[in-house]
Amino acid sequence: MSSVPTTVAVDLGKTRCRVIVDGAERVVRSGVGAPGLATPEGVDDAVAAILPLLDRDPRPDLLGVGAAGAWAAPAAAQQLATALAAAANARTVVASDVVTAHAGALGGAPGVLLIAGTGAAALGADADGIRLVDGWGPDIGDFGSGSWLGREATRAVQRAAVGLGPATSLSDAVAASILPAGDVVSWIGEGGSLARRLGSLAPLVLDAAAVGDPVAADIAAEAVRLLTASAVAASTGTRDVVLHGGLTDHVWFRAELTSSLHAAGRTIVPANGDALDGALLLARRTDLPHERFVHRAE
Repeated sequence: MSSVPTTVAVDLGKTRCRVIVDGAERVVRSGVGAPGLATPEGVDDAVAAILPLLDRDPRPDLLGVGAAGAWAAPAAAQQLATALAAAANARTVVASDVVTAHAGALGGAPGVLLIAGTGAAALGADADGIRLVDGWGPDIGDFGSGSWLGREATRAVQRAAVGLGPATSLSDAVAASILPAGDVVSWIGEGGSLARRLGSLAPLVLDAAAVGDPVAADIAAEAVRLLTASAVAASTGTRDVVLHGGLTDHVWFRAELTSSLHAAGRTIVPANGDALDGALLLARRTDLPHERFVHRAE
């Protein structure tokens, strides 16, 4: 057998579970995710998602897990760490997937991770502490996110339809996107994840803004302002920001957001790695600013 300690990193999302086995050689595995640790059966669901991906050689000496919902449910995160440590016979670390994403993106160094996807959040960390801004969900937060952009687009389309707002190219773009629904009100009422469906409209807003539609441009400008405010609020004495999430893949929007952050005195830096790299790092080190939000078990 190899004498190289085997560290396994897990990124447990609500849709997918990704695993990296980092030992004598690196192995990547994937499976189905879990609803989140904050749900009533969150710990059991998480264990059921993770264990099948661990139940094969090589087995871990160290296990690092980033789990959706761990920030809001620290007691459940500790229960998950204890359960996995017993089942895998490995020293185990569990943290929020936002925390592992931050550790991976900044390589454990101080800075802010600004996430702009279907949802939105900013996590800042340095030697003085760690601070999460937003990530509150689409009902009361996720400001500037894809779901926020989609919600504002549907509002603009409805207002334009009854003469309460200016005409916009979003009306035709949204109508084509939501077929076979005949209007946004009936489309909103359909089942499934509303945030995800609203987020699917975000590229339409950004594309329309990029070519000068005034209504779309105003929505996008407000999204930039909100995301910049979250990043600044999450700063705890550091000015480095890593951008993450699907919205930041849009070339025009990324340029607008980068310009706004620069104007706010922030520096955009490239990501060192991802949430799996962060889980590996947190499993191996206890001296990082994230430690207060890490749950360990042996």
